[in-house]
Amino acid sequence: MNVGLQVIVPRDVPLGGPRAMTVRRTLPAKERSFVGAWCFVDHYGPDDVSATGGMDVAPHPHCGLATVSWLFSGEVEHRDSLGTVAMVRPGEVNLMTAGRGISHSEVSTPGTTVLHGAQLWLVLPAASADVDPRFEHHVPPVVDVGEGARAQVFVGSLWGSTSPVVVESPLVGAEVVLEPGAAVSVPVPRGFETAVLVDSGAVTLDGTDVARAELVVAPARDHDGSVLLAAGPQGARVLVLGGEPLGEEVVMWWNFIGRSHEEVVAAREAWEAGAAAAQAARFGRVEGYEGEVERIPAPAIPGVRLRPRGNREGRSGFAGAEAPPMS
Repeated sequence: MNVGLQVIVPRDVPLGGPRAMTVRRTLPAKERSFVGAWCFVDHYGPDDVSATGGMDVAPHPHCGLATVSWLFSGEVEHRDSLGTVAMVRPGEVNLMTAGRGISHSEVSTPGTTVLHGAQLWLVLPAASADVDPRFEHHVPPVVDVGEGARAQVFVGSLWGSTSPVVVESPLVGAEVVLEPGAAVSVPVPRGFETAVLVDSGAVTLDGTDVARAELVVAPARDHDGSVLLAAGPQGARVLVLGGEPLGEEVVMWWNFIGRSHEEVVAAREAWEAGAAAAQAARFGRVEGYEGEVERIPAPAIPGVRLRPRGNREGRSGFAGAEAPPMS
């Protein structure tokens, strides 16, 4: 194994709400909290909707982060408190920047038979944590990136392809599909941490074997370079995620990201205060959701002070108490 690489094995986590579905979570982990500003990586499916009921996540809040939704199969309806009604479809990215506060729901559509995808979060740096919420949609083109390899760049720029969705720190995100035995050199910008999540098949990253659902992380480099991604005999599909090290510590609890225990407590109180209001001032109201419950209540704050987490030397990825994040 390349000693400079870190392999993170997923753990099964039930997504909250009245109809839970199990996801495989690699970030955050005890070993690492972030890759660049990527702070949350959930991988789910292929899920037989006829057997499981699919996804039905009632309105819930977010702040201090952005969500990136990417599907391999199926379709999910997104509704948010900005009034957005949009579909998440395979090969199309939906990026929701929560900023100071937003709420949304996610429901797989009646026509979905197999649900399969990734739900990703980004930390918003302190300077932009309170930006106005926004929603963006983009269909990235498929580009050839080597013999037997193609990619869709949904965040940032790679291989000469650039996504127009707006992020608040230097980042990249792409799906890469490799035919059996194919290899591709992934250009790594100077100072970027880089991670590969394997969706199907198996790959090696700079000679390190990576199995399905595992996340392998390459540390930041002080020069422009590349990592070599090679597929096994079955081919592979992976997500490449990268960015400049965050260099900040945050309190990440349930669906909220803040810089202190008090910020997270205030966000929770604002969401709970909105339960009886016609229009919650901070997180708004999601119209048109028709599920079993009107909204997901926030869990109680643990009986300990929430402490910051980060990737700084000597700090654990899990610093303090955590309630399982939503989607």
